[in-house]
Parts: sequence; structure tokens; C-alpha cells
Amino acid sequence: MNKKIVFNFIDAINEHNVDMICSLMTNDHRFIDSHGNETVGKATMKAGWIGYFQLFPDYTIEIEDVFLQDDSAALFGYAGGTLKGSTRNRDNSWRLPAAWKTIVKGEKIFLWQVYADSKIPYDIIIKAKKP
Repeated sequence: MNKKIVFNFIDAINEHNVDMICSLMTNDHRFIDSHGNETVGKATMKAGWIGYFQLFPDYTIEIEDVFLQDDSAALFGYAGGTLKGSTRNRDNSWRLPAAWKTIVKGEKIFLWQVYADSKIPYDIIIKAKKP
């Protein structure tokens, strides 16, 4: 069932289990971020997930609503995290409304697209780089 595959993918993300994330991706997996930037391929995404979890070691996804149609799902909820090396507070952590579109092909995730206002996480990163 596609819903189970999608939620296994989310669980792997929340557990920061990059090997499991990759095992649930198609080889031609497509990731589209909140700015519309597209990354293609399991190997490229493996490096991307490793880097993102290093940057936000407590990154999590919370799903509140799911809509399924054939091999596609629309997910709505929240994403959040804390910048590496920081304690969780207003200045360096975030939790934002987010949505995801996913397409399942052959019992694997072919598309994972994020819809969110990523300004706050980017501002946290920029602020941390300033002396």
C-alpha cells in the first residue's frame, strides 16, 4: 500500500536513517526543495540527507493530514529542527507549517517535493555564520 511506503519514508527521515531513506527511493528519485531546486538520483540524495541531518541533527516531520490518489500523496503538517551545535531556543530552532507531494513507483518513493517557507531556517544558518 502506498500510504505505508510513504509513512515508512517519513519514519526513516525522523529517525535520520539515511540507509533506510535510500532503500525506499527509486534509483531515479527526484527531490524538489521549497525553492523549486531539483535533485535527481539516489546517490546525490544520500549525500544531501547526510548533510541536512548534520546541519539540523533533530530535524523532524510531523504529519497531520494525508490525501491519497492513485500513486500520489499530499501531506500536510510541520517540519522543524535546531541548528547543529546550538541549544534549542527561539534564535536557532524552527518549526514551520509544511506540505509535501510524493509519488510512489514500484513500492518506492519516486518524488519527494517540499512546500514550506524556508526563510527562517536559512536566516538561522546565516546568523550563525556571522562573527
